[in-house]
Amino acid sequence: MSNKMFTLTVPVTFRKDGKDQTSFRRVGAVFENTRENGETVLSIKLDFPVAVTELVAFPPKADGDDGQVTE
Repeated sequence: MSNKMFTLTVPVTFRKDGKDQTSFRRVGAVFENTRENGETVLSIKLDFPVAVTELVAFPPKADGDDGQVTE
């Protein structure tokens, strides 16, 4: 079985210098697992209960930083 991890985020839109911008706040992790039969399974682990309508997953940063803002 192989594993791959993604950082799970929620998009946060705000205005800065008159422009709309979006940052992404970490809310958990997604683990992609490939079983011996080739089937891919995703496991989502939340850092805390969230009440949102959209979640966005990113691969972890190369430097290993898992801070609150991922992008």
